[in-house]
Amino acid sequence: MHPLHRETHLIERIDWLRAAVLGANDGIISTASLLVGVAAAATAPGEVLVAGFAGLVAGAMSMAAGEYVSVSSQSDTEAADLARERRELAEQPDAELAELTAIYVARGVEPTLARQVAEQMSAKDAFAAHARDELGLSAHVVARPVQAALTSALTFAIGAAVPLLIAIFAPAAGLATTISAGSLICLAALGATGAWIGGASIWRPTLRVTFWGAIAMGATAAIGMLVAHAV
Repeated sequence: MHPLHRETHLIERIDWLRAAVLGANDGIISTASLLVGVAAAATAPGEVLVAGFAGLVAGAMSMAAGEYVSVSSQSDTEAADLARERRELAEQPDAELAELTAIYVARGVEPTLARQVAEQMSAKDAFAAHARDELGLSAHVVARPVQAALTSALTFAIGAAVPLLIAIFAPAAGLATTISAGSLICLAALGATGAWIGGASIWRPTLRVTFWGAIAMGATAAIGMLVAHAV
């Protein structure tokens, strides 16, 4: 008989990993794009830094608020589904047992055995069985608004600090180019790290985030130069 062992699955990381990668990625891209756009307009270096710090604070607050509202909406929907399921279990236990049996049959379990499994699962914890097998909700996928908001705000600020530090220490000549190059390198590293933590191949995420980062910075640089010439 094989000894029981604890398995750690990568999907258990998905909630905080998604918020962390999104926050850091957005922090680097949006702040670097802002800095590059302002620098391309031939503004004084001090004004470039002011714009960058303002973007960091505003972006972190926006990410926190956006994640909290979005994930709270998901949490509200989950809570409503769970409340309805709990009510149906209290009012129609036989119908719910038949529904759980049908779920197991649809997954390939022989009908008689599926009924026995449904009865045993219901006897242990009918609500947990329906939440998991009917609604697809379990501990590692339940929405956590506060965790998502704090993770996004913190990782955005960390990501945004990267182009800001580059701007602080880079020479004034070629500032936009230096910020772009340094930020793209950090984006590539972020994409590779996120893929590695999630257990995926690193190449596609790395190329994807670097490509879109370059597009964003190129677009804001072009707009900055157009505005500079027009004003």
